[in-house]
Amino acid sequence: MNYKQQIAKAVSNALNNKVSAKDILSKIEYPKTDKNGDLSFPCFVLAKVFHKNPKEIADNLVKKIDHTGFDKIEAVGPYLNFFFDRKQFSEDVLNNILKDGSHYGDNNIGKGRNVVIDMSSPNIAKPISMGHLRSTVIGNSIAQIMMKSGFKTIKDNHLGDWGTQFGKLITAYLKWGNKEAVEKDPINKLVKYYVHFHRVDKQHPELDDEARAWFKKLESGNKEAMDLWKWFRHVSLISFHKTYEKLGVKFDTHHGESFYRNMLPGVVKFLKQKGLLHKSQGAQVVDLSKYHLNPALILKSDGATLYITRDIACAIWRDRNYHPAMNIYVTGGEQIYYFKQLKAVLNEMGLPKNVHHVPFGLITENGKKLSTRSGRIILLNKVLDDAVRLAKKQIQEKNPTLPNKDEVAREVGVGAIIFGDLKNNRMDSINFNLKQQLQFEGETGPYVMYCRVRAESILRKAGKIDLKNADKDVKDPEAWNIIKSLNAFPKIVREAGKEFEPSDVAKYALHLSKDFNQYYAHSRILKKDPQLGARLSLVKSVSIVLKESMRLLGVKAPNRM
Repeated sequence: MNYKQQIAKAVSNALNNKVSAKDILSKIEYPKTDKNGDLSFPCFVLAKVFHKNPKEIADNLVKKIDHTGFDKIEAVGPYLNFFFDRKQFSEDVLNNILKDGSHYGDNNIGKGRNVVIDMSSPNIAKPISMGHLRSTVIGNSIAQIMMKSGFKTIKDNHLGDWGTQFGKLITAYLKWGNKEAVEKDPINKLVKYYVHFHRVDKQHPELDDEARAWFKKLESGNKEAMDLWKWFRHVSLISFHKTYEKLGVKFDTHHGESFYRNMLPGVVKFLKQKGLLHKSQGAQVVDLSKYHLNPALILKSDGATLYITRDIACAIWRDRNYHPAMNIYVTGGEQIYYFKQLKAVLNEMGLPKNVHHVPFGLITENGKKLSTRSGRIILLNKVLDDAVRLAKKQIQEKNPTLPNKDEVAREVGVGAIIFGDLKNNRMDSINFNLKQQLQFEGETGPYVMYCRVRAESILRKAGKIDLKNADKDVKDPEAWNIIKSLNAFPKIVREAGKEFEPSDVAKYALHLSKDFNQYYAHSRILKKDPQLGARLSLVKSVSIVLKESMRLLGVKAPNRM
């Protein structure tokens, strides 16, 4: 039962429909304390309509409103406070969860439409570092949330496999590289060459001209440049796959920037035909002054393309092949201005306005930004391995006889890293601390996992009990907050999808876990009395919703740990 909609309809009916249920619905609030009810409607919003004191309006309405489904309705000052019929409410919530299982909270907002999610997008010939974690796990979680909301998602790992940086890498390899050394340790050697290039470049800026020339050769299909580029790409994808496998992240496509290179002449031709390209200091730009933005540089003075040229081609290709309802780009907050320019250019070209940039804050170490160019890198592979080792050590101390310790340690260790990122609002910057994220207490992934493990342990001890026909009216005082939290899950899913904000789900999971642990500490759940079935129905519902919450975050939920 949707109590908000019921209240909105009841208030509108009591007002003889002079104010629509839709308008009332948007004003309904959650009170700060239970003594003010489970939901409240402020009558201030009706004062202008009826030219009466809000308190007087509340006093009159409480006499007219249909009380069906509510234990009581009170007029307190200018507020109408609604108290649910707890027995009916509990039965509705728990029966829905036990019936729907993992599908509890599903909705059909998407109606089967396509959504492209551009995520992760590492540069080839460089290791996947902690700097790539956020785009990867935020994008993956958004995909899970969107699918739960009825969309069909296409996760595209838009690899950085084209551009001037490959001119730099080719230059660096030809000057300082060694084929045998690269074959033994491809990524680490290649990134060392790249870092060395930028160190030497400070004293010898002429290296930039050499790098630009090599990229121009690459764009022209020069065999030596193409052979080196293909080699760099091949060894990179092998390394990337190992990391994604550990994270449990899968992609539908790996269309890097190079995939669109043959379409670039067509993009430039289209822009010229539209009269959008203008010369500026030898380069070709699109004027965006009417959007209060700087000109978008489409071609450099030497004719080389840029990110935006390739992104325009990518947007056109996706629109023609996927017809997406949304084209979502999960990239860092430092690219907000760039995506304003991209959207403006696409708008000038008359292309669909379905581009959504989903920015996020930095991940830092000791407050310092991670950077491949400066050589300050934390390798994601190493972090995941360290997390698994630390998780296994803690599991060994807490439960030395646990079967499948290695598997559980992987789920806990990797899940802790993912949850540690996603519990933060995506625009917040994160100072990475591995030990804090692996703690079993506090606002961590292992805390949520352990809460669900506790619920599963209770259910195993209870044995086989018919929950379908069990009483669902849980009378324990601490249970009420859990019931209300469980009822809120579908709303959390919708809001997280609307705002592209996985932290809504992570914070919800923490909140539900805290409510359940409070309940566990004060209730004799397995006491054999007429309420046993109701209590176990509650425990089972918590286990279902916590597991589904973690799945939406891309986190595994072990049954034992």
